[in-house]
Amino acid sequence: MKSAYIYLAVAIAAEVAATSALKASEQFTRLWPSVIVVVGYAIAFYMLTLVLKSIPVGVAYAIWSGLGIVLVAIIGAVVYREIPDPAAIVGMGLIIAGVVVLNVFSKSVPH
Repeated sequence: MKSAYIYLAVAIAAEVAATSALKASEQFTRLWPSVIVVVGYAIAFYMLTLVLKSIPVGVAYAIWSGLGIVLVAIIGAVVYREIPDPAAIVGMGLIIAGVVVLNVFSKSVPH
């Protein structure tokens, strides 16, 4: 079970790297950012398949997508100066709250 969460962390990191590189790829016209996108998504989806051996798909996807959204927004703010407005910050806070509730209180999440 512990390894499933390590795989999930790697999947999230790879997806965040790939998504963040999408803008830098300039519609796949720049080689290295484009390579990061393709390799990052390949790693992310492979690792997610490993996660799904131990964690239900809905739970894994909620954690993966929720944390990915927040991390990509932070990278967008820092790297691309795309500062979220107050409503976006509240929305991301709700996403984080949802992931916490899911992990702490749901019986669907194996502990």
